[in-house]
Amino acid sequence: MKIEEFLKEVDRRSWLKIIQDPLDVNLEIPHLAYVEVKKENPKVLLFTNPVDKLEGRRYNIPVLMNTFANFEITEFIFGKHPDKIAQEIEQIIHLKPPSSLRDKLSTLSKLFKLKNVFPKRSKKRGECQEVIHTTDEVDLDILPILKTWPKDGGKFITAGQIYTKSLSEDVQNLGLYRIQKLSKDRLIIHWQIHKDGSNFYSEYRKVGKKMPVSIAIGGDPLYFWCGQAPLPPKMFELLLYGFIREKNPVLVKSITNDIYIPSDVDIVIEGEIEPEEIHPEGPFGDHTGYYTPVENFPVMRVKAITMKKSPIYMATVVGKPPLEDKYMGWATERIFLPLLKATVPDMIDYHMPESGCFHNLLIAKINPRYKGHSKQIMHALWGVGQMSFLKHAIFVGPDAPSLTDYENLSKYILNRLTQKSFLVTEGIVDQLDHSSYEELVGGKLGIDVTQEIVDRNITEVLLEADLLGRIKELDEDIVSLKQYMTDTKNPITFIAVKKTKPMRQVFEKLKSLKDNLRIVIFIDSENNQLDNPYMLLWRVSNNIDALHDVWIEEIWGIDATRKLPYDGYNREWPEDVFCDREVIENLRKEFLLDVTEDFLYRYQIIRREGL
Repeated sequence: MKIEEFLKEVDRRSWLKIIQDPLDVNLEIPHLAYVEVKKENPKVLLFTNPVDKLEGRRYNIPVLMNTFANFEITEFIFGKHPDKIAQEIEQIIHLKPPSSLRDKLSTLSKLFKLKNVFPKRSKKRGECQEVIHTTDEVDLDILPILKTWPKDGGKFITAGQIYTKSLSEDVQNLGLYRIQKLSKDRLIIHWQIHKDGSNFYSEYRKVGKKMPVSIAIGGDPLYFWCGQAPLPPKMFELLLYGFIREKNPVLVKSITNDIYIPSDVDIVIEGEIEPEEIHPEGPFGDHTGYYTPVENFPVMRVKAITMKKSPIYMATVVGKPPLEDKYMGWATERIFLPLLKATVPDMIDYHMPESGCFHNLLIAKINPRYKGHSKQIMHALWGVGQMSFLKHAIFVGPDAPSLTDYENLSKYILNRLTQKSFLVTEGIVDQLDHSSYEELVGGKLGIDVTQEIVDRNITEVLLEADLLGRIKELDEDIVSLKQYMTDTKNPITFIAVKKTKPMRQVFEKLKSLKDNLRIVIFIDSENNQLDNPYMLLWRVSNNIDALHDVWIEEIWGIDATRKLPYDGYNREWPEDVFCDREVIENLRKEFLLDVTEDFLYRYQIIRREGL
């Protein structure tokens, strides 16, 4: 599906909002997209007049954002419900030798479908090469590259499909990594250390060779999704494109290197990476909802920019949930279920809530067959591809409610928790994870609640006002609290603090209230709302390292506060991302943004005054 076809169809179905006002690539466009995708019925946004007000620049290329704006649009992009694609994958995984003519024909039709997965290499030039800029004509300033957050280190390409090729084998890779614009002909590639692109770079660097890179932007939205698909190493992500579209992707050779890219993408940036040239990258407000710190990453020297005659610049915005990755992640979750079940056969279903930033929380419905089976499955998951970055996993039995029925599912979990439910271990974590006390390695928490309902361990649930009074007498750091699920066997109490010391000291004092407290979760009083469970889940799942911040004793404690050196944490704790208040107010004054103050605070879009 060409991007022009996509836009025509989403416009016909009233899923598209075209914004003709001249809006700034610095904050205005990304802020508007950031707020839009959080609405109940978000739209795809097309900005037809992007400008750079600081540089006095007008761009001839429109900006497309929120391509995966909601569930309906995501299903339209895939051409069918992701569960249907998962069923097709499962049928191929479980092919059996045919026993009849009908079976043979059915098997043949399934295998015949696989002929579409392999990319075809065209000898002709593609649509993406209708306009070619090389040598002195190379100028990244012709592209409406965005600055998303006030404290970002510069402008970043956020939807770049990065195509690379291994040095030792003829293996091509497609990945999505943020890309910082350094100058008119230099970019910084944020390759996380565990990713295939980084592994390829290490090969070139080891032998001192320049590494070719081609960055594609736009084209069929499915290319963008394929770039984040968690395929095993050495599998080219565009194989998935062919399987889903049921037609071979057509690739063309880049103008200045041997890397092949889809012929119908909108823009291609070609270049190479010097083996020893690195540069400080960031900070950048990433999908965790926090700024990631400045670190050194490789520099790409741009040798060519090619594009369609009328290109569209696709971008995405990352930050606090919910965002576009909610819908992309939903598709990934459904499509990859049969592949995960092939590794973990007793898994029935799984779900990764977007407020848990996906890699921070997984809930799985399993069918445990023997003692210890649940913990065996936990370890199996932590050893599977990108699941190895997963921090927290909760395992429920086959009788559990739907995994997206959060209220009833929470009750199911809390009614089955015992001290034996918890498994804390250590493993690799995402390079963007800030909560681990050591970079790249941190605690992992598995929770097994596949057993029967347990007995209640507290004597009396106090009224919040009474409980707060008693807790404040124990420690002066405590500001407020809110209780959740008080009708379950293990109620939860969130406690907001003005932190002056390790929370472990406060936790020890609260043990005296073990008849009234079961699960205690500490959060900072600043920038948190106790009556907002959606954002509380985001905060807690982001901010804990289970090895240090989870205490299973007379009561159970979780420290989700900001960590400081007196906690034994010696890294730099990052800041939250917030939209620029002045930019938001200007967008409201221009009637481009129609949301209430409460909406802005609910999703922590702007910093609340006085907090």
